Amino acid sequence: MSSPSPPTGLNGPIPLTVLTGFLGAGKTTLLNALLRQPALANTAVLINEFGEIGLDHLLVERLDGDTVLLNAGCLCCTIRGDLMKALDGLWDRVLAGQPVARVVVETTGLADPAPILHTLMSDPRLALRFVLDGDVTLVDAANGAATLDTQPEAQRQAAVADRLVLTKTDLATGGQVAALTARLRALNPIAPILTAAAGEIAAADLLDAGPFDTGAKLPDVARWIGAATPHHHHHHHDSNRHDARIQALCLEFDRPLNWSGLAGWLEMLAMTRGASVLRMKGILDLVGETRPVVVHGVQHLFHPPTRLAAWPEDAPRRSRLVFILRDLEPKVVEDGLRAFLAAADQESALGSD
Repeated sequence: MSSPSPPTGLNGPIPLTVLTGFLGAGKTTLLNALLRQPALANTAVLINEFGEIGLDHLLVERLDGDTVLLNAGCLCCTIRGDLMKALDGLWDRVLAGQPVARVVVETTGLADPAPILHTLMSDPRLALRFVLDGDVTLVDAANGAATLDTQPEAQRQAAVADRLVLTKTDLATGGQVAALTARLRALNPIAPILTAAAGEIAAADLLDAGPFDTGAKLPDVARWIGAATPHHHHHHHDSNRHDARIQALCLEFDRPLNWSGLAGWLEMLAMTRGASVLRMKGILDLVGETRPVVVHGVQHLFHPPTRLAAWPEDAPRRSRLVFILRDLEPKVVEDGLRAFLAAADQESALGSD
């Protein structure tokens, strides 16, 4: 008789998706629709929302609608304690044989997602059990522009997303949707902007959205390095739009980069201005490497580089870095990076003489 299969999660980290969006964006409606799809079978859900009187916070864990576990706490306020405790409890259930194929964390509409992403990426114990599969941010098409004008949390939610999903488009005019799409693209040039029709969207559009893994995710690589973007661009907004504090910087390099220069600058940036780096992603063509190398980070944490399987055949080999910055001029980042790269190139040339 064959031995029983190990519980899901023991063969590798369980993918975890963060679902966020400002109050009223339709997160719970979309989540309920997603959970009815086969792709999200055996999904554990952690829900973080304000209590009825706006004072108490509840972290709700629901697995297939059968079990509900309430823990006091707020993801945006006591992220490490409450989220880690909930995930530890979930892992105990995995060890006990309960199948868990995926985790979705739905945050309160007032949550800043950056500390959540930082915790999921930085804790070594969690990293062995769960892998960040992406940050999905919902934006209300009818009220999104006004929300971005007045709510810094909404700006940060949009800026760090791996997927942006427009909801309630039936309540907005075509002009409103077009203007909001352009504004979101300025805030976040790397996230696909999708539409949830009547509060529903295909689960496949939202899965595998996060930091690149070492598998052959060539379509994602092609999208990154083949994107029609200028060599670099900064985004500035009208003074009456408060998201002017958040800007995107995209850099492309056609020549292979020296890793020592890039790594030195990323380390310096994390130490000195890490709080201003809401998100960073990069696909790199490095000197001495035949395969694409991926880096990503949130605030003070920059992950070690990983190699992808190969470069796409139909896309040019080039490095592409995207920074989502808050209260930090893109030119400061670009000038510092280029200075470190130049110094590393000069040191390498002297060493070869």
